[in-house]
Amino acid sequence: MSGLFKPSAAVTTMIPVRRFQHVIAGLVYDIEASRVRDDRWRAQILRIPGVPTAMMPFYGRTPDEAATLLCEWLARAHRLLPPDARQPH
Repeated sequence: MSGLFKPSAAVTTMIPVRRFQHVIAGLVYDIEASRVRDDRWRAQILRIPGVPTAMMPFYGRTPDEAATLLCEWLARAHRLLPPDARQPH
């Protein structure tokens, strides 16, 4: 039976990615936007291998729009923090 299965060639897919760096509330955020389809991009905080993240992605028609939506959300989240927690450590 082992002769029925043949190894397949690896398939490589190139996904366009744009990277942004923004300073929000004194903290540097590295943001990565990747194309999901022609008119849809997903932006998220750049993942570091081995470090889990619970941050949801933000979507837009362009990489700039998706990254802007994420930055706006991060800025709102920082404004909601108590004043003593707003300063970078």
